[in-house]
Amino acid sequence: MKAVLFEQFRETPKVVTLPDPTPLPHGVVLRVAATGVCRSDWHGWMGHDGDITLPHVPGHELAGVIEAVGRDVTRWRVGDAVTVPFICGCGDCGECRAGHQQVCLHQQQPGFTHWGSFAEYVAIHQADLNLVALPQGMDFATAASLGCRFATSFRAVIDQGRVSAGQWLAVHGCGGVGLSAVMIAAAAGANVIGVDLDPAKLALARDFGAVAVVDGREADVPCAIRDITRGGAHVSLDALGHPVTMMNSILCLRPRGKHIQVGLMLGEHAAPAIPMPRIVGQEIEILGSHGMQAHRYGAMLDMVASGRLDPARLVGDRIALSDAPAALMAMDRFRSVGATVITRF
Repeated sequence: MKAVLFEQFRETPKVVTLPDPTPLPHGVVLRVAATGVCRSDWHGWMGHDGDITLPHVPGHELAGVIEAVGRDVTRWRVGDAVTVPFICGCGDCGECRAGHQQVCLHQQQPGFTHWGSFAEYVAIHQADLNLVALPQGMDFATAASLGCRFATSFRAVIDQGRVSAGQWLAVHGCGGVGLSAVMIAAAAGANVIGVDLDPAKLALARDFGAVAVVDGREADVPCAIRDITRGGAHVSLDALGHPVTMMNSILCLRPRGKHIQVGLMLGEHAAPAIPMPRIVGQEIEILGSHGMQAHRYGAMLDMVASGRLDPARLVGDRIALSDAPAALMAMDRFRSVGATVITRF
């Protein structure tokens, strides 16, 4: 199979020919039809993820068609069109048994714990637990964007933030995760404020349902949000993963508000300072949000089917596998608008 491979961290990946994977007894092999290029992949390429062993094939946002099925798989057949959360549960640990596969104690992540989807084929573990059937009519590029950005935002806004109609939600960073959060929160009836440095992304945030936007280049972000909301946001989400956006997210909250950290903070940003006196004195909640379980996709896909959510609007550039190395290395520059998806192999 053709695949993107890097043999050393921070060195230019190459498109090479590798052996096709075979399914484990509980797994499947997918023919990849689309796979997103995500900043998490960039973190992996930079060497920020301890699960990666070299050489490595990145890629964790994917959709495709089952090509081969392991002998113990009962729910899926060759030819099924599927997607998968980027965190695959083991099915045996206490968190999995409680339905919390997104924090599985022995989780597998394509593109991190094993070779990923920047390739013609990818192996997926524990298929009966982790695969999600694609709704009829959903294209593969849209489905690929669900597994990390959109599903992660859905869990952050709906399950962790418990955002409700009339509340104020601030979204810091209007890339793929942030714009997903804007759309989902607006569909839930929240008043959404989008924050970014890029006017084009702020315009998209308005288009996706934000009632106000804040340009971080020109404004004191926490002050601007407190003014707009007349006291502070009820919920605020750092979709980027940077000490500045994290701090702005905490400081823009009203008393007893919720900060949700979605953007990864790794490498030199792994241990940021936080304003503990404010957190204690105003009873601020600090929550992490890490992917979403396969069994929760139904609620999200029902909102897609009803027309309340349209993740297809979040798909940006569609590129070839040969373009993936350059796209991956450029992810720290935040130039893309919407999700960049590999669709040609």
